Amino acid sequence: MKKTVLISSEFLGRGDDGLGRILMGSFIRKLCSADRLPKAIIFYNSGVKLLAHGSEVLDAIEHLEQKGVGISACGTCVNYYQLNKLVEPVQIGDMSGMIAELMSSESVVSV
Repeated sequence: MKKTVLISSEFLGRGDDGLGRILMGSFIRKLCSADRLPKAIIFYNSGVKLLAHGSEVLDAIEHLEQKGVGISACGTCVNYYQLNKLVEPVQIGDMSGMIAELMSSESVVSV
């Protein structure tokens, strides 16, 4: 089954941001060793911060990309957070591209 993962925040869950950051890091790192990988991960809203230089999970995201997972970031979000020069070379997309990716997936997982 071809899945797309949506990551909308630099934190996983609501509550304490420190704990949310730890949980998101654990999620992304464990995803690297999962038996089945998603076909794509779309980062939007503050989730694009995970793609910036200095991100604690950037190495894991690069590892997922090397394994063939498509990594894309919302261009509007990258601009909003002024990360244009900080985001690693990933596909910068727009809402039309995000919709196309979501509609071509068999299922979507939102975290």
